[in-house]
Amino acid sequence: MSGRSPLHTRPKPEKIGKNILAVMANLTCVMFAFAILIFTLIAAIYKPEDPHLSQPTFTSDHTIAKTSDDYLNLRPSTQTGFSDDGASNVSTSSGLECVGNSDEPIDCINPEVFHLMMRVTIEMFKDVHFYKFGKPVRGSNSSTCDMAWRYRPKEGNLNADAFNKDYRRFVISRNEDCSFNVVGVGEYHTGLNARKPKKGNQRGFEKMNTSSKQAESSAGVVGGLFSDRKKYLVYTGGGDRCKSMNHYLWSLSCALGEARYLNRTFVMDFSVCLSSKYTASNQDEEGKDFRFYFDLKHLMDSGSVTEQGQFWFEWEKWERRGGQGLYLVEDFRVTPMKLADVKDALIMRKFGLVEPDNYWYRVCEGETESVIHRPWHMLWKSRRLMDIVSGITSRMNSDFDSVHVVRGERAKNTELWPNLAADTSPNALLSSLQNKIEQGRDIYIATNEPNTSFFDPLMDKYGTHFLDDYKDLWNESSVWYEVTRKLNNGIAVEFDGYMRISVDTEVFLRGKKRIETFNDLTSDCKEGINACPSIS
Repeated sequence: MSGRSPLHTRPKPEKIGKNILAVMANLTCVMFAFAILIFTLIAAIYKPEDPHLSQPTFTSDHTIAKTSDDYLNLRPSTQTGFSDDGASNVSTSSGLECVGNSDEPIDCINPEVFHLMMRVTIEMFKDVHFYKFGKPVRGSNSSTCDMAWRYRPKEGNLNADAFNKDYRRFVISRNEDCSFNVVGVGEYHTGLNARKPKKGNQRGFEKMNTSSKQAESSAGVVGGLFSDRKKYLVYTGGGDRCKSMNHYLWSLSCALGEARYLNRTFVMDFSVCLSSKYTASNQDEEGKDFRFYFDLKHLMDSGSVTEQGQFWFEWEKWERRGGQGLYLVEDFRVTPMKLADVKDALIMRKFGLVEPDNYWYRVCEGETESVIHRPWHMLWKSRRLMDIVSGITSRMNSDFDSVHVVRGERAKNTELWPNLAADTSPNALLSSLQNKIEQGRDIYIATNEPNTSFFDPLMDKYGTHFLDDYKDLWNESSVWYEVTRKLNNGIAVEFDGYMRISVDTEVFLRGKKRIETFNDLTSDCKEGINACPSIS
């Protein structure tokens, strides 16, 4: 019998591989099921040891791990409130046992004291945005600290670059537990030690002598001295002197604009003639310092300007050395465009006697008007006057509305303003304001009405404030009085009519709501019945 028995037949290799894989899969499933069974049984019968009865297996760690609650407890706790008399009872406590003596002097630079003073200030003046706080300094004694800050009211028509300044004296006490209390805050500008002194003068007052005045006036020239590499423009003569301040500024801005166009340094007379309309004597008054009314430093920082007296002194010496010449222009109709190529060191515009052709502003009329741009940004009001503005608004916590009431000679002239007197009477004002300003609000009344008792009927519905309510800001004991007296060679300076107008206007503009006479209170036109704007 040939061939092999089926019992001796070998399986094929591919079938062997498949069989092995099948067996391994079955074993894996069985083992997985068995493991699950074991884990289930252990979980059912296991009881964890009570952690309160267990013995420690690690050495003890005696260090303290601080949590966020711990850090919160280390921060000074704060309680804020104000007493009826306006004193703050804000306090701060370190939460630590007091190590020092509670009678020791207050350390004004202590961060806790600094932060406390800031919090008190922010709480007192809720209607302002604070820009920057200065570091506190010691006040008049060991329990007072002075601090300065810059701020801007939250509402109001303000120059984007302008910040009000304030500095006050804080009276601070310390308790046995090291907590600090602010027990009182002074009035506006009481913290004199927080004032930033001007360079070279520890008291912060500007020196007033010939050399310092020349040094300040030469700041607009490169290198601070007269330079034969620069070119200059000067205006002389004309009928602008002793005119209204608006006329003066309109002409001065034209001259500054031409100097900028020609890329020349403007030679300027810093002595102002104040028109009789602003003086108590009803006479024109010469010799007023430009710095009484305007910010000279800003003017010179903003453009190239030099003082006339110093310039002519240097020019005379330069001329003797054979310097470049002078180009004389005696007709205002010679435009700045025609002077652009002049090579002489000095262009002098000389104005005659015949008005109005001798007014400086005539240079900027006609075809020049579209070329010369008056640099109004160079002309800011005096920092001394703006300090008074800040003082007034601070006392009203920058939370007030303002009303401009024009009366005076206009109210008497019924031909040009037939309704003005009646429309600005107390009863008419109450009727006009009731729908414009909420009852009970503080209102600042900017007015040329000399008798402020005229507005007494408004006091039943509003808290009324007037410029003369704040005379202490410019009286003989004020900072303004001391500074202007020093500028004026030790002679007292009158707080004149133009200063009053400047401050009145600036405070008015800081009101949250502003009510104008000719736009809101009367149907009369600002310039009279013959000057009403045409209605198209």
